[in-house]
Amino acid sequence: MHPVPPRSSPNIAAAATTRVHPSDAGAALGRTTSCSAAAAADDDLKQQPALYTVWKRSSMGFQGTDGFSVYDDAGALAFRVDNYSRRRKLFAGELLLMDGHGAPLLALRPQIFSMRDQWNCYRASEEAGDKSSSTSRRQHLFSMRKCSLAQSNEEAEVHISGCTTSPDHDSQVPSFKVQGSFWRRSCKIRKGNGEEVARITRKKAGAVSETVTLGEDVFSLTIMPNVDCAMIMAFVVILDRICQRPYKPLMCSS
Repeated sequence: MHPVPPRSSPNIAAAATTRVHPSDAGAALGRTTSCSAAAAADDDLKQQPALYTVWKRSSMGFQGTDGFSVYDDAGALAFRVDNYSRRRKLFAGELLLMDGHGAPLLALRPQIFSMRDQWNCYRASEEAGDKSSSTSRRQHLFSMRKCSLAQSNEEAEVHISGCTTSPDHDSQVPSFKVQGSFWRRSCKIRKGNGEEVARITRKKAGAVSETVTLGEDVFSLTIMPNVDCAMIMAFVVILDRICQRPYKPLMCSS
C-alpha cells in the first residue's frame, strides 16, 4: 500500500509559484503601482482649472451669421454655437450649444416680455434642431438676466431651477453673479456666496517677452475644477446677447 502524498495548501502553492516565477510577482506589483500613479495623475488633472480659447465666430463661417467656436488647451474643438443671426429679441430664435462633435447640449431661448433681457436654458435633446418645439416638454435648468434695467450694465445674475419654490427672482439670492465688463473681456463669474467659478480675460499670444493682446473676438475662459463647463459656456453665450457693445464712432474716409 503506497502512502498518500500530503496536499499542499493554496498559500504554499502560491509561494512556490512565486519562487519559481518571481518575475510574475514583480510584474503584478509594477502594474498595481502604474495604475495607482495613473489614477493619482488623473485626480491631479481634475483639480486643475479648465482653460479654453473662445473664438466669437461660427465654425460654419457663413457671411451674416454669428456663433462661437471654443477650443480646449489641447487645441481640440470643445463647444460650438453655429449659424445664428443677431436679430432683435422679438424675432430671435433658439440658440443651441453643442459639443465639438455637434451633439446638442443646452438650448437657450430669450424670454420675450422681459425688462432685463432674461434668457432661459433648457436641456437639449437629439431633436433640438427643431427650433419650433415647445419648451414645456424640456427640462428647465436656469434663467439668466441683467442685474438692473440700465442698458449699459454688463453685470448679470443666474437663478438655477429648483433652488427655490418662488417664481419671483427679485426676492431670491442669485445662484451665480457676473461681475465686471464682458465686452472688455474682464469679468468673473461667482457663486452666490462669492466663490469664483470662472473668469473671462483678454487672450494673449506670443512669447513671454513679446506678448500680443488679441482682438475682442478671441478671449480666454478659465473654469475652476468641479464646475460644469457646458453651463459656464452657456452663460458666456447669453452674456454676448444681453450685454451692449460699447459705442464706437464710425471712421469715415474723405
